[in-house]
Amino acid sequence: MQENFSMRLSRALTLRGIKPIELSEKTGLPKSGISQYLSGACIPKDKNVRKIAEILNINPDWLLGHSVQMDIIIDNNISKDINNKRIFPILGVVKAGYNYLARENWIGHISIDKEVSDPENYYALKISGDSMQPILYENDIVLVHQQNDVESGQIGIVLIDNEEATVKKIIKYEDYIELIAFNSYYPPKKLTQKNNFKIIGKVTEARISKIFE
Repeated sequence: MQENFSMRLSRALTLRGIKPIELSEKTGLPKSGISQYLSGACIPKDKNVRKIAEILNINPDWLLGHSVQMDIIIDNNISKDINNKRIFPILGVVKAGYNYLARENWIGHISIDKEVSDPENYYALKISGDSMQPILYENDIVLVHQQNDVESGQIGIVLIDNEEATVKKIIKYEDYIELIAFNSYYPPKKLTQKNNFKIIGKVTEARISKIFE
């Protein structure tokens, strides 16, 4: 089923780190109205959709559930359409023990209008599974910067037991880290120095698929 306005508004609020009451204050729309939008009880008028889209810095057509390709930049909370300028490979999976950036492992590419100082250290990864819903869905694309550490609270790529890598929010503690899934069905996974794992990248952007089924 294709996402509707309430589902996409919820996703955008989460990605932006904005609470419904803050959206009400920034747009001047009543809190009760925002609650109704989020519950799916009603859809705002066009002028209010534009107000919400402006505050969230996102395409209003995407909010309305239309099939519009959007990019959300997680690092600095900026969203914009793309003017194909820089190409990065898309990988279906990331595994240990081989050169996963070799061209034969590409399943496609994405074009990003973004200047980076080290483009050779970027790649894109296709999301598989539902552990990161309702923020990242099956077949969404994340742009990853190759690095062996991230700050606590960032979304990273972690390779566990030399198997396929996983995309999770990483919370750091003194003696261990926790991998947090956005889907509450999946409990946090605790990893200590005894576990065979390594951080191999940080997610910098998430490209939302056109249609979710």
